Amino acid sequence: MTKVAEKRVAPLELFFDLVFVFALTQVTALMSHHPTWEGLGQGVLVLAALWWAWGAYAWLTNYIAADEGKERLLIFGAMGGFLVAALATPEAFGDDALVFGIAYAAVRWLHIFLFAEANDDIDTGQAIRRLARTALPGPALLIVAAFTHGTLQAALWVLALAIDFSGPFVFGVRGFRVSPGHFSERFALIVIIALGESIVAIGAGLSGELDAGIVVAALVGLALACALWWAYFDVIVLQAEQRFREASGHELNRIARDSYSYIHLPMVAGIVLVALGVKKTIGHVDKPLETVQAVALFGGVALYFGAHVAFRLRMVHSLNRQRLIAALACLALIPVGTEVDALVALALATAVVSAVIAYETLRFAEHRRRVRAEHARG
Repeated sequence: MTKVAEKRVAPLELFFDLVFVFALTQVTALMSHHPTWEGLGQGVLVLAALWWAWGAYAWLTNYIAADEGKERLLIFGAMGGFLVAALATPEAFGDDALVFGIAYAAVRWLHIFLFAEANDDIDTGQAIRRLARTALPGPALLIVAAFTHGTLQAALWVLALAIDFSGPFVFGVRGFRVSPGHFSERFALIVIIALGESIVAIGAGLSGELDAGIVVAALVGLALACALWWAYFDVIVLQAEQRFREASGHELNRIARDSYSYIHLPMVAGIVLVALGVKKTIGHVDKPLETVQAVALFGGVALYFGAHVAFRLRMVHSLNRQRLIAALACLALIPVGTEVDALVALALATAVVSAVIAYETLRFAEHRRRVRAEHARG
């Protein structure tokens, strides 16, 4: 397996990602309208499905020139299916379950068709056939789930996603081609998109008069989003990209699968949960968060940092202890979030993330400068 020539993210890929932006806002809306454990679980399941569909196209456009010829029109078609799935997201377990299931299946199956149609490599063709073993039946189960309710519906969703997600792990990713610079850039951009949702949540949570408390909460929420951005983009993503570029052969594909397709999901899920917590804080700055809302805020930060720990372990084989401690601290703060004003809870979450950044910036200053300098030199 050899690396393909380096490529850049194309404008059509960014255009495609705009639909995912809308999908993220819809996931937040689902959980916001159903602020219960059931609503939280449903939101996470829908997010996982949408993420897997988006990630499939990240692999596809890493391999083919999707903005050329008939592939461009087929990508537009996939965007249409993705949009319909996003529109159905708030009621994906209710009245629009069948619409979501059909739209999601269409997006996943069109991906397989696009990959097969644009492929002229024997090894990649075999890889696509292996992937189809789970990419075809998994989404079909979501259509079946639309005709059920309650526990059975949730169980079918879990089974469908387990089947779909298991494909690259069980059957491997040997045969696919990966351009590391393009791949890491695409996933970094989607993290920015997710962080943008946490900022959108500030405005979405506003109801009523704009007073001093809401202004302060909005600024603290922005500070939290900035801190989450710093935590990913300052050093860790640069180190990971360098390690990715140094890999070769099948290890290159395994890194793409493990570090990006799998581990970036809890990272993005953490950001979406934080967005939900920020949205609820803006709506009631002077009242304590409910338990589910506190779990979303502090648990979201914990999940985000936990994914960072896993990402670093997979990429550079070292443990980021300070981020692991920060994740545990956030979990410990969940009960506190239900007792203090929501604005105080938001400030505590921001303080934890900011403390990690300050510690790492000072403690590893020389290492940070070296990593950023090496990246700047290319």
